Amino acid sequence: MYGIRWLILSAIVVLVDQITKLLAVKHLLGRPPVVVVPGFFDFSLVYNTGAAFGLLNKAEGWQNLFFIVVATLVSVFLVFSLYRMNRSDIQIAMAFALILGGAIGNVIDRIQQGYVVDFIHWFYQDWHWPTFNIADSAITIGAVLLVLDVLGLRLFVRQNRT
Repeated sequence: MYGIRWLILSAIVVLVDQITKLLAVKHLLGRPPVVVVPGFFDFSLVYNTGAAFGLLNKAEGWQNLFFIVVATLVSVFLVFSLYRMNRSDIQIAMAFALILGGAIGNVIDRIQQGYVVDFIHWFYQDWHWPTFNIADSAITIGAVLLVLDVLGLRLFVRQNRT
């Protein structure tokens, strides 16, 4: 039952993701990018019908349902896994919670609009990192935490109290 507590983190990710997407659409729709750091970082509204980095963005529409199904299956697996977590699995639980929150945040967009709202844009001269959102950030951080765990690098270790 310990892992279920991590669902609060997932819920926070979903909430922050959805609020920031609403704000992005409200303040960026039909307007030029909002420059945050000139020459490096701005907020630009992008509707992404594909996956991360625009993967399958040019497909003929089937990809939306595909990503909804995949994200839903992954989410069910993550909830089940969180339910079975041990107290010592802090890093894995955090990673799963972040990935779950991000997946749900993007699935909400896909179900409601048929695309994902992206708005965070990093660039330098002619180089542009694909525009992303809070859900994508949570998924990425979760994935990094999992890779670090596999490599034996644990950032979060539960101390035994005597």
